[in-house]
Amino acid sequence: MIAIPYWRLSLFYLFYFSSLGALLPYFPLYLQHLNFDAQTIGEFIAIISLTRIIAPNIWGWLADHTGKHIFFVRLGAVGALIGFCGIFLGNSYGWIMLVLVTFSFFWNAALPQMEAMTFIYLETQPERYNHIRLWGSIGFIIAVMALGWLLENYSVELLPITVAVLFVGILISSFLIVEPKNKIVQEIDVSLGSVLKRPEVIALLLVCFLNQASHTTYYIFYVIHLKEYGYTLNVTGQLIALGVIAEVIVFLVMHRLLAHFSLRNLLITSFVLTGLRWLMIGFFYQWFIILLLAQLLHAVSFGLYHSVAIRFIHQYFTGKLRGRGQALYNSVSFGAGAAMGSLISGYTWESMGAEFSYFLAFLECLVATWISWQWVSNPYNNSH
Repeated sequence: MIAIPYWRLSLFYLFYFSSLGALLPYFPLYLQHLNFDAQTIGEFIAIISLTRIIAPNIWGWLADHTGKHIFFVRLGAVGALIGFCGIFLGNSYGWIMLVLVTFSFFWNAALPQMEAMTFIYLETQPERYNHIRLWGSIGFIIAVMALGWLLENYSVELLPITVAVLFVGILISSFLIVEPKNKIVQEIDVSLGSVLKRPEVIALLLVCFLNQASHTTYYIFYVIHLKEYGYTLNVTGQLIALGVIAEVIVFLVMHRLLAHFSLRNLLITSFVLTGLRWLMIGFFYQWFIILLLAQLLHAVSFGLYHSVAIRFIHQYFTGKLRGRGQALYNSVSFGAGAAMGSLISGYTWESMGAEFSYFLAFLECLVATWISWQWVSNPYNNSH
């Protein structure tokens, strides 16, 4: 049995998702501070997502063929830090686009390899993944709440400095982890193409694409939207943190849910409730109690969904396909899905309004629910 470096793995997730908690809600606000409009902001965020389509798959192929996952995690951390620091050197459209392409190419490639490596460590105890991953959620909560207060009371210009410091934390934590000895070599070797031809795998990747596309209106415009209706950054940060706290609770009890419900049924439930969440935020944002309830549904829209999706990926992509399976999940959902959602929401937000943008997100969840019902099936070792 491989010894599990619980705290070292957890520290990486803590810093990585702290940087996400800084960038995801507040970077659009920083771009607005630089006088970019909603359409341009959508294009910028789409670029970050687009690199997830290419970078994780290139790096996943290299890591699977060399067996050196941690090398590419460290290389990603170095490249992300250097690339992001370019934001201090200019603020023109072209320069910021170059900075985003450079840093996100490295930043987006690091996480899938860490996920693959974590599951190698957890080969006999995959249920412990959520107990490690929850530290990422804790980091996200700390970053969101602290920055909500910091940016409200001081200046949004502090955001790039904060993100750069968090990237340093990612880099340091990556050097505390050693490459695990992969003992999965005795598994039957299958080709990536044969796995991707399976209808249930195609369906799974498609619903992951739609789920992340539906989230982008929330990720890009939630802070801007609530600010326009009088909510302070401090309050908005607390609302976002509440959602991630609910996500942490799901991570803690996920092993109990898996003991009683099938992966397929949990996935369908997540899409139904996610669609409801977007309707609540889009049409009832003037009622604070509705916003609170909608944020609690983040436990389902991300916590439950991600736990189930990554378990599906772990069981469909085995052996030497581990790294590429995680990379494919990230590139299809957080890459292609988020890029499409970013562009659509960027174009519809000002021309059609918040309600229309969130209604489109609801429709994407509706389609994902139907596809899951029709074609997603449980892996053989989870068929309740």
